[in-house]
Amino acid sequence: MKRISIAARHDWRDKARAVGFGFHEMYGEPYWVDDAAYTFSLEEIETMIEAPSQELHDMCMDMVGDIVGNEELLDRLAIPQDLRDVVLRSWQRGDRHLYGRFDLAYDGTGPAKLLEYNADTPTSVFETAYFQYNWLTDQILAGHLPEDADQYNLLQESLVEAFDAFPKDPIFHFAAMTDNEEDRGTTVYLMDCALQAGHRVDLLDVRDIGIDEKGRYTDLQDRVIDRCFKLYPWENMLREPYARQLAGSGDVFIEPAWKAVLSNKGLLPLLWQRHRDHPNLLASFFADDTEASGLSDYVRKPLLSREGENVTIFRAGEELVSAPGEYGEEGFVVQAYAPLFESEAGHAVLGSWVVGDRACALGIREDRSRITANLSRFVAHVILD
Repeated sequence: MKRISIAARHDWRDKARAVGFGFHEMYGEPYWVDDAAYTFSLEEIETMIEAPSQELHDMCMDMVGDIVGNEELLDRLAIPQDLRDVVLRSWQRGDRHLYGRFDLAYDGTGPAKLLEYNADTPTSVFETAYFQYNWLTDQILAGHLPEDADQYNLLQESLVEAFDAFPKDPIFHFAAMTDNEEDRGTTVYLMDCALQAGHRVDLLDVRDIGIDEKGRYTDLQDRVIDRCFKLYPWENMLREPYARQLAGSGDVFIEPAWKAVLSNKGLLPLLWQRHRDHPNLLASFFADDTEASGLSDYVRKPLLSREGENVTIFRAGEELVSAPGEYGEEGFVVQAYAPLFESEAGHAVLGSWVVGDRACALGIREDRSRITANLSRFVAHVILD
């Protein structure tokens, strides 16, 4: 694994705008990096990233059934008491899931380490699946990369294949906070993948989902919502005023309700309990566990958190860096500290994608801080042998 400099495409901003990638800059800060890349060998990708990601996903899936029917574990994960049946029945029905993203620490010198599993509402899907591949083909065409340069990137094909497995009779609704440009862009891209798979689709703001007199979810045209991808986390949905309606929602929503237990940071100590000393896991404990006090270099994370908020890193027991936010009320976990890949540009986290039940792609984000946050930059990768 190396970080290299490369000539930026002179028209990459125009290309970004042309395909709806308006959030290539956010809040006046660059988000997409066009003049750099991370390089890997094919063997490195296959043995250090793809294979461990597949194993980690299988390990996670093996945990779900034991968690959703266990009140003590659901307490640990702060799943609301009156909605636990929603999660349990979702798993028992076998509600189909779509995608997820592992965040991995890997510096090219040892096993990749799981930092967390973004199993419910992962973003950066468009950047990974489409725009970094567009970057690769342009750089090869310009002669800046060899013709046999490749990418670990089957994300778009995998998404189309996964959408093809859903029944195509009802309209496939897609819901997000549409005034958020990144969320809207991610959702519109996924809609396009569903279109390629033969679905009829419609976009609506998650706040515009209604409920009819029969308790069914409806759109602004009063059409019943039979199937809905929602870029809105279950931990929020389970706490909304309309949450009681979820008991009768069946398999409407994607991701399904059982994903709430995999997108929770409490999954990390549960994995460690079952697979202690696994090479791709970091020692992790609930914050009130007596073993947690044995870590001197560690990261404290809220059970529920987005974009690095309320994460704190400790070295030798002393606080090194922390991120502000509004999370933490439900509790924390602590996880052994793992160094990220470091270069003059900062620290890089690997986002390893799983679609359905198959590991399939890689996206990388970097930041000057050791905590990856909302404005961390996206950098393409390339396989060079």
